[in-house]
Amino acid sequence: MSVAGQMLETYPMDLGGVDRDKMRACIEACFECAQACTACADACLSEDMVAELVKCVRTNLDCADQCEATGRVLSRHTGYDANMTRAVLEACAQTCKTCADECGAHASQHEHCRVCAEACRRCEQACRELIDSL
Repeated sequence: MSVAGQMLETYPMDLGGVDRDKMRACIEACFECAQACTACADACLSEDMVAELVKCVRTNLDCADQCEATGRVLSRHTGYDANMTRAVLEACAQTCKTCADECGAHASQHEHCRVCAEACRRCEQACRELIDSL
């Protein structure tokens, strides 16, 4: 079991009907996506055609920050506010979609962009599934 899963299982209070499996999957997807986006931005900076990847780098870094913040918000349960959580998840899902589209445009030329686009799409899906369960 993942650390996120263990922390959810050991949380001493009721989560108010939140689906623990969807919450765990979303937390894990957020942190995985943040790592992929950070690594993709770095790889883009190492490409010979870096000038053509400026938007990709920026989008990757924005997505990494949004996913990190979302993963942290989802990891805190005391004083839970469903409206704030929903807003954070919506922002994360949209950021991941935008990043996946940008990386997807470069995926045929850069394998790191393909890997990143897939991580972004998984995170977007996990966010949307958690939103639907709230």
